[in-house]
Amino acid sequence: MGGTDETAYAAIESAELRDESGLAVCLVSGGMDSCVTAAVANEEAEALAFLHVSYGQRTEARERRAFEEIADHYNVKQRLVVSLDHLAQIGGSSLTDSKIAIRSADLAGQGIPTSYVPFRNAHLLSIATSWAEVIGANSIYIGAVAEDSSGYPDCRPEFYEAFQEVIRLGTKPETEIEIRTPVIAMKKSEIVELGQRLEAPFELTWSCYRETDQACGDCDSCALRLRAFRVAGITDPITYLLDSKRFAY
Repeated sequence: MGGTDETAYAAIESAELRDESGLAVCLVSGGMDSCVTAAVANEEAEALAFLHVSYGQRTEARERRAFEEIADHYNVKQRLVVSLDHLAQIGGSSLTDSKIAIRSADLAGQGIPTSYVPFRNAHLLSIATSWAEVIGANSIYIGAVAEDSSGYPDCRPEFYEAFQEVIRLGTKPETEIEIRTPVIAMKKSEIVELGQRLEAPFELTWSCYRETDQACGDCDSCALRLRAFRVAGITDPITYLLDSKRFAY
């Protein structure tokens, strides 16, 4: 089993006491990280509102299905699905531009991968902030992971610290909305362990960048997930077209 730093679980331990955090908007892509983040939000918040954003990604329909099934699992009635088709028109990412190939995973590679969607998380947070202000939510949960992930610049803690200030400056004086990133400092294997502890429905999630019927097992996202479950010593409930042992460690 992968070891977990005690500080990474600090917010999770307090969830057992269920704080008075009111209504929370939770961004749910349908992937593993957002599912575990939703499980954390379900423990911490009094009520949940789920937000899903499509942006012309290859697996858009499959991710939408995962979102709806996760929302059903947590009995979330308040849901918002938004389309950001302009991100596909802008392009620049293998997730949205069919002319850019989704490469086989290289977990030892350096730099920002082609799957990075330029400044995507700023768009997601902007929508979440607008909705949170309207419905009176006081927190936004997002499943960003800085460590042991794909190296996206908009998944770094300092990005969320800066956006927190943007929310303060750009909303009504009486509005108080806190961005919460409960898994940002965790390794992927630790996220799997936390998800198991919180009984997150991993079987409903979809992580693959390439396929919609069966996960490819070859893209960055599949590779990170495969390695995470193996390091955690937990069986992944989904199946893969290619289940390579090269992602074991």
